[in-house]
Amino acid sequence: MVWLKIGLSFVILFVWMSLVKFSLKKIFKIEKEKQGWVSYNHINKLHQKVDWTVRITAMLALITIIYLLMFIEYPLNFFWGAWILLTVIDYSVRGFFEWKYSDNPKQSILTMGEMVILVIGIVVILQFDMLNLVYY
Repeated sequence: MVWLKIGLSFVILFVWMSLVKFSLKKIFKIEKEKQGWVSYNHINKLHQKVDWTVRITAMLALITIIYLLMFIEYPLNFFWGAWILLTVIDYSVRGFFEWKYSDNPKQSILTMGEMVILVIGIVVILQFDMLNLVYY
């Protein structure tokens, strides 16, 4: 039953993000950009270097935090806070490079909107314990 709630939460979050992106595209008249499912579309070489630095740092930070959770018994909220912070950093880097160096700077509006909806959705799910995950 827990997996059903998790899956349903992700579907609702994805639909919500899609609706917000669609609305932002219509409001700001942002043209559609081709992207794959997993995006490695970097604006320039500097963006690629910064993006990979952020990704590797995030991976190492999350591995360290998981170690602290498992062996030193840090609270699970520490993991969620770090995960949200790293998500904000990742989306902010992408949004900055889209705004500053891209041919279509309005694309950064969609990136920031997606980040805000994702973070709000995760915080709401965790704050109201919608998945019935008892964490300390």
